[in-house]
Amino acid sequence: MIHQEAAMGKQTREQDLRNYLGSFDFRGDMVDAPCGRFSGGEKSRLALALMIRTAPNLLLLDEPTNHLDLEMREALTIALQETEAGMVLVSHDRHLLRATCDELWLVADGKVRPFDGDLDDYADWLAEERSKEKRSGSAAANATTPAPPKAEDAKKSVLATRQETPASAGKRPPLIKEAEKLEARLAALQGELKLLEARLADPALYAAPDKALLADLTSRQTQLAQDISHTETRWLEVQEALSRDGFKESTA
Repeated sequence: MIHQEAAMGKQTREQDLRNYLGSFDFRGDMVDAPCGRFSGGEKSRLALALMIRTAPNLLLLDEPTNHLDLEMREALTIALQETEAGMVLVSHDRHLLRATCDELWLVADGKVRPFDGDLDDYADWLAEERSKEKRSGSAAANATTPAPPKAEDAKKSVLATRQETPASAGKRPPLIKEAEKLEARLAALQGELKLLEARLADPALYAAPDKALLADLTSRQTQLAQDISHTETRWLEVQEALSRDGFKESTA
């Protein structure tokens, strides 16, 4: 890695380079080791270290803390606070967002626009949007509910239902039930994540001498973010299946 830095034309003492790499947990023999031997997490850390070291004009970061431990998260936070580059950051790490970002942008309805508020305001906005979707879905379902058949047509209606039931009708209950379970799981995961991030936003947590609790919380935060992503992906797959079978989309 030292040779890579030299190849980049940096005129810096070797000890300064070692100190810099040490801030990203590259120490001792690792500094001279070939990068090809590194694990995925180590390569991610190295990429961040080199990217910040080159002092680019713009940083594009997508979940940069996913493979970082507590110390590395703090090192990254400090590095991003000190950089003069413009930065676009996508992250579930609220502590990182609060510490490094001064402007939020909202991606919704196929548009990107500045968001007037902080992360707490965004959580409130998201909850309100989901509430509106549920109310809208309920109103649409009520508006399209067919009227009961007339008495003289009841026998024909029952017969038609038996004859015209598509093969997809057998899929409907399991798919809808799964969608409802996924929605409930998402709500629970997001609720837990919100509470956890509120704890992580407390500066006293980082000043405490015992870092075990902080390490546990950040580890759980990463796991929750992954669980939310996987659950959302499955929910979308279920909605697409329902749509293909001609059933009305559920709202999450």
